[in-house]
Amino acid sequence: MSTTLTFSQTLKKVSYQDGAQKLSGLVTSNAGKKLPGVLILPAWKGIDDEARNAALDLEKQGYIAFIADIYGEGNLPTDYASAGKAAGYYKQNYEAYQKRISLALEELKKSGANPEKIAVIGYCFGGSGALEAARGKLPVVGVVSIHGGLSKDPARMNEPLSAKILVEHPADDESVKPEDYAQLVKEMNDGKADWQIITYSNSKHTFTNPESKDYNAVMAKRAWNHTLLFFKEILK
Repeated sequence: MSTTLTFSQTLKKVSYQDGAQKLSGLVTSNAGKKLPGVLILPAWKGIDDEARNAALDLEKQGYIAFIADIYGEGNLPTDYASAGKAAGYYKQNYEAYQKRISLALEELKKSGANPEKIAVIGYCFGGSGALEAARGKLPVVGVVSIHGGLSKDPARMNEPLSAKILVEHPADDESVKPEDYAQLVKEMNDGKADWQIITYSNSKHTFTNPESKDYNAVMAKRAWNHTLLFFKEILK
C-alpha cells in the first residue's frame, strides 16, 4: 500500500515498495486531479533540487509530476564513487532499472495522472532511464533524455520503439562517445521511432543544473523550453 505524507508546502512524499525494498518518491500538490502526468527520473545521486524544481515547474504547466526513487531507502549515494557504483548497477541490470521506473509510473497513475497521457523525463543517469523506458516499451507516449548516457549493451537487439523520443544533448559532453551517439541514432531508426536530438553548443555534461560547474543558463533555459514544447505536443 502507498502512504502519502506531507513533505513540504508543495511536494508530498509517497512511500511504495519493490518487494521488501522501501521506495520514497515525491508528487506535486495537484495529485488527485485528472491531468497529464510526467515521471521525473533524477540524476545519479538520487532525488535532488534539479528534479524538485522541474516537478514544481511542471505543476505550474498543468501536469502532475512524480519524482521516482530508483535506489530505495537506505541506499542513497553519499559521494561520486557510491553514485557511480549505484548508477552503474542499474545501467548494467537494465531490467531492474525498467522495473523501478515501471513501479514509479504506477504511483503516478495512482496520483491521478491520465494513463493515456504520461511522459518520462530524466537527467544524467535518469536520462539513461528515460531511454530505458522507451526500450522497455513502458506505457508512456514520450520520453526526454537530458544529458543522459546514450549507450546500451551492443548485445541487446534494436527493437521497435513506440514512444516519441527527445534527446537533449550537450555538445561538449565528454561522457558520450561519438560511437554511442551514432548507435543511438541507428537504434532509433531501426526502431522506426519518432525521434529528435537537439545539441546545445558550449555545453558540458550537467549543463542544466544550476549547482554544477557545467551550468549554462542560456542553454538550460532553451532545453527546458524545448521540453515544454514537446510535452505540449504529446500530452495536451
